[in-house]
Amino acid sequence: MASLQASNFVVSSSSSSNQIRAAISLPKLPSVRFSAPKLRQPTIQSEQLNSKDGLINTIPIQNNVHSTPLVQESSSISMATFQLYAILEAIADRVEMHNNIGEQRDNWNTLLLNSINMITLTATTMVGVAAATGVSVMGLKLASSVMFSAATGMLVLMNKIQPSQLVEEQRNATRLFKQLQSKIKTLLAVGSPCQDDVNDAMEKVLALDKAYPLPLLGVMLDKFPASLEPAVWWPTKQSPNSNKALNNNNGWTKELEMEMREVVEVIKRKDSEDYERLGNKALNMNKVLATSGPLLTGIAALGSAFMVSSNSPWATTVAAVAGALASAVNTFEHGGQVGMVFEMYRNNAGFFKLMQESIKSTLDECDVEKRENGELFEMKVALQLGRSLSELRDVAKKSSYSRIEGSSMDEFASKLF
Repeated sequence: MASLQASNFVVSSSSSSNQIRAAISLPKLPSVRFSAPKLRQPTIQSEQLNSKDGLINTIPIQNNVHSTPLVQESSSISMATFQLYAILEAIADRVEMHNNIGEQRDNWNTLLLNSINMITLTATTMVGVAAATGVSVMGLKLASSVMFSAATGMLVLMNKIQPSQLVEEQRNATRLFKQLQSKIKTLLAVGSPCQDDVNDAMEKVLALDKAYPLPLLGVMLDKFPASLEPAVWWPTKQSPNSNKALNNNNGWTKELEMEMREVVEVIKRKDSEDYERLGNKALNMNKVLATSGPLLTGIAALGSAFMVSSNSPWATTVAAVAGALASAVNTFEHGGQVGMVFEMYRNNAGFFKLMQESIKSTLDECDVEKRENGELFEMKVALQLGRSLSELRDVAKKSSYSRIEGSSMDEFASKLF
C-alpha cells in the first residue's frame, strides 16, 4: 500500500508539473549557426539564422573595408584637422624636450655652484694652513694655486652660459608650448579649422623655437646684452591700416575701443617701463658679479703662486681673502640665480609687449566682422591682467583723466606680475 501511494504521488506530481509547463510555455530562442565567409569571394554573402518556428533571418556581411562607417567618418575630416593633429604631436615632443633639458640645466647650476665653491674654499683653507704652520709646504701652495686656477676657468664658463637663466628659458618655453597646445585643442574641439589656422600654428611653433633655442653652441641667447630687450615668442604680422568707419557690431563699441587704447597706454607707461627698468638693474648686477668672481679667483691664484716663489705674508693674505670673497660672490650670483631673475623680467616685458601688439592689431582691423568678439576680447584682456571687467574699465578711465589733467598715474595695469 505504501508503494502504491508513493507511485500515485509521483504520477500526480509529474502530471501537475506537466500542466504547469503547458500553461506557462515560453518560446525557445532560435539556435544560431554562423558560417565563416570565404576570404577570396568578393561578393556579398548572407548568413541564415534558422529557428524552430520556421523563421529565416538574413544578416548581410560586407567584405569591402572602405565602406565601413569609421572610414567614411574619417574621410570627411578636413586635411587641416589632420595637419593640426600632426602639429600637436610635434608640440608635445617639444614640451618633453624643454622639460628634460630644463631639469638637466638646473642640475648644472647646482653641481657647478657646489663644485666651484668647494674648490675655492679648499684652496683658501690650504693657503691658511700653509701660512699658519710657518713652514714652507710646497705641496699645499702648489695645490692651492692649481685649484684657484681651475676655479677661475670653471667660473668663466659658468658665467658665460648662466645655467639659472637657461633653466628659466626652458620653463618659459614649456609653459608657452603648453599654452599653444591648449589653444589648438580648443580650436579642434569647438571650431572648424582651415588652412590659415594651420599656417598660424606653424608660425607660432617656429617663433617659439627661435625665441627659446634648445642647443647652446651657435644659437644660445646673449646672456649679457647692452640693455634689456623684451622676449618675443610670437610671429610678427603687419596690421592693416585704413580709415574705414567702424560699425557697432560683433560686440564692439566706440567706448570699448577707447577703453582698449587706454589699457595699452597704461601698460606702456607703467608695466613695461617698470619691468624694463628692473630688468636692466638685474642685468647690470649680473654683469658685475660675473666679472668679479673670476677676477677674485684669478687674484687668489696669483697670490698663491707668489707664495710658492717668495713666501710673502702679503701674498698669503691676498690669496686667502680673494678666495673667500670669490666664494661669496659666486654663491650670491648663482645661488641667488641673478640670471634667472633677469630672464624673468625679460619674459614679463615680452608678455606686456605681446598684449600691446595684440590689442593694437585687433583695433587696427577695420572690418569688425573679422575681429574677435568685443565682449570676449575684453574678458580675455581682463583675465590676462588679473582684473575684473569693472576694474579694467576703471583703470582705463583713470588713465584718460590723468592724461587730460597732466598728472601721473600710480596704478599699474596688471595685478599678476
